[in-house]
Amino acid sequence: MKIIGIIPARYDSSRFPGKPLADIAGQSMIQRVYHQAKHATSLSEVIVATDDQRIYDHVKSFAGNVMMTSKEHQSGTDRCAEVAATLVGFDVAINIQGDEPFIDPQQIDLLASCFQQADTEIATLIRRVESEDELFNENKPKVVLNRKGEAIYFSRQAVPFLRGQKSNQWLNHRPYYNHIGIYGYRLDILKQLTALPLSDLETMESLEQLRWIDNGYKIQTAVSTHSNDAIDTPEDLQHVLDKYFNL
Repeated sequence: MKIIGIIPARYDSSRFPGKPLADIAGQSMIQRVYHQAKHATSLSEVIVATDDQRIYDHVKSFAGNVMMTSKEHQSGTDRCAEVAATLVGFDVAINIQGDEPFIDPQQIDLLASCFQQADTEIATLIRRVESEDELFNENKPKVVLNRKGEAIYFSRQAVPFLRGQKSNQWLNHRPYYNHIGIYGYRLDILKQLTALPLSDLETMESLEQLRWIDNGYKIQTAVSTHSNDAIDTPEDLQHVLDKYFNL
């Protein structure tokens, strides 16, 4: 099985324009993500998918693999699909978030291992919720699983609701899981996903994976213990600089 890692990277961001090029102690964010992904033993190739010449030129400057893609894409999944349509000989694509400069390569390998099961169509990572703040943070989507470890719903609310227990006691009674936003897709499935219309659930929760579930696709999960540092704002960047570099 041959797997490619694709890192979608667009310049325009409402909360942090130019985020992929942000400097993190001497290296750009996209360079750090790229180098972390290159350490994943499961990947045969890594490529950045961008819509901006500045990012394209920057990736080339550190000898990275990069492809220019359309500015019209509404999601990283759509951008990955454009790259995937040009590939020959690959079976699976891993959509690696371009704003997690310290992603653990073992997380990528863990996700890739889900495709050892022949019936896995889509896969993603989850992490056990450790605090009440996490549980009720709408920016950290939760996921409900079936007995096979497949996701049956994602929500910004704390789900499932635990009737008869005070909400500050829920974590004492059952495990809850946060979603980690890294996906893997078989290439034929990825092509199908991008042809699906928006779904009501997706629109309500603002979570694109609900479109896939709504249309009957199965999402296998794997549990990671690694805590990720996603950078969505300049304040997040400063937090990372303080945490890792004392800057």
